[in-house]
Amino acid sequence: KSCQTGKISTAEAAAQSHTCRDVGVQTEHSQEPAQDFQQEAQVDHPGLLSFLQRVEDAVVKELNKNWHSHAFDGFEVKWTEQSDAVLCLHTLSYPEAQAQNLQVTSVSWNATGSVVACSYGRLDDGDWSTGKSYVCTWNLDRRGLKPQHPDLVVDVPSSVMCLAFHPSQPSLIAGGLFSGELVVWDTSRTEDPVIWRTGMTDDTHTDPVYQVNWLPDPKHRTHSRLLSVSTDGKILVWREERDGRLGLDEGFAMVAQQSRGSTRLKKLAWGEAAVGVTSLSFSHFDPRVFVVGVEGGCSLRCSTAAQAVAVHGTGSSVPLRAPAEFAFSPHAGPVYSVSCSPFHRQVLHLGHWNLFLSCGTDGQVHLHSMLQAQPLLALQLSKKYLFCVRWSPVRPLVFAAASGEGELHLLDLARSSQKPTVSLRQAAGNCPVYCLEFNIKQTQLLAAGDAAGTVKVWQLSSEFTEQGPREVNHLEQLASESMD
Repeated sequence: KSCQTGKISTAEAAAQSHTCRDVGVQTEHSQEPAQDFQQEAQVDHPGLLSFLQRVEDAVVKELNKNWHSHAFDGFEVKWTEQSDAVLCLHTLSYPEAQAQNLQVTSVSWNATGSVVACSYGRLDDGDWSTGKSYVCTWNLDRRGLKPQHPDLVVDVPSSVMCLAFHPSQPSLIAGGLFSGELVVWDTSRTEDPVIWRTGMTDDTHTDPVYQVNWLPDPKHRTHSRLLSVSTDGKILVWREERDGRLGLDEGFAMVAQQSRGSTRLKKLAWGEAAVGVTSLSFSHFDPRVFVVGVEGGCSLRCSTAAQAVAVHGTGSSVPLRAPAEFAFSPHAGPVYSVSCSPFHRQVLHLGHWNLFLSCGTDGQVHLHSMLQAQPLLALQLSKKYLFCVRWSPVRPLVFAAASGEGELHLLDLARSSQKPTVSLRQAAGNCPVYCLEFNIKQTQLLAAGDAAGTVKVWQLSSEFTEQGPREVNHLEQLASESMD
């Protein structure tokens, strides 16, 4: 036998309303004061006081136990998403500059941490003349970021050797030129971004400017001054003037010291010749103290309070002073970069040490104390030059170095004081990495520029951005052992 259900029938139906209507309702503004819908809690104050008095001794006892406990030493709350690898987020370039074989000579982050700028020029041709150059900026927070199309391109008539964004005004950026001039651009002005420049005067550097820094102006709180260093041996401080010019405010010259300098200063056979300054870094503990690196291979501790006049036939409009106070053991070649530790201002008993890093053509990084000629550590990181070294703004034991072999080295002294924790391949074919900068606002970002004309923005892993327990103490111990 078989059984079959009746044939299944289907039907489709649709319904659509033919009219629609919008209605809005708004309560009228009440003139009466808003009512508090939360009724005041009824508190038994005598009872609460009696309870607190009964438990006070027990609570204080437990708090004291917690205060002395080491149960949570080394534990750190992880509020943000963890990243275990260092990643390349962006590879930025300006094809027109690359077509002219221009190199990235400097990188800088603006005050918000969202815009990165780079300067184009050449560092490997000593006789490279005044050719056209560029300053480019990219806003990494912009949705339509185009890595090969900068948001702003500024044409510059001379090679730009260094850049520095203003520390609080995000649109201002200063640059030092191959010609010895300084220029300040306002990136919010697209037509004519140049707002100040030194021009070519008797005060202007006669060699390329290799570093520029913004300084506060003690006379005008709302104004800033600019400091520039050059291989002509001069360190000059400029002030804003009304006609768009930068005028010389004060200056220093690195020459033979006639006064009561250290024995090492006297041993250096400088004669009366200028000593070429390649880099400078201010102490974070004492704003008058700074360290310079020179072509002779030394790092020198200097002071803006120096009063001795330098013997320097420059015809300068202000007398140039001799700032050098102490010389550190030299590298086996010119020093290209120095970086003072940003952490010792936070720990007073460490402030008198005030550590700094230096690197140069010998491929070594030296870790120095301000009080000792010999380095606390000397690390051989490259068989070629090291062009730049920077201390991490958030990890006291971490720093980065840019190598002539095309690598970016990240070192964590908590892990090893002898070799890099991570070495990143920035550029192909051993193309030198000339510059790098940590992002102070977005501390997981680091930018580096190379001789191929590209800027890479790296995202650091959490191990390089989150400070461990007692990390400053570790640095103190490292310095103590080395000094012993």
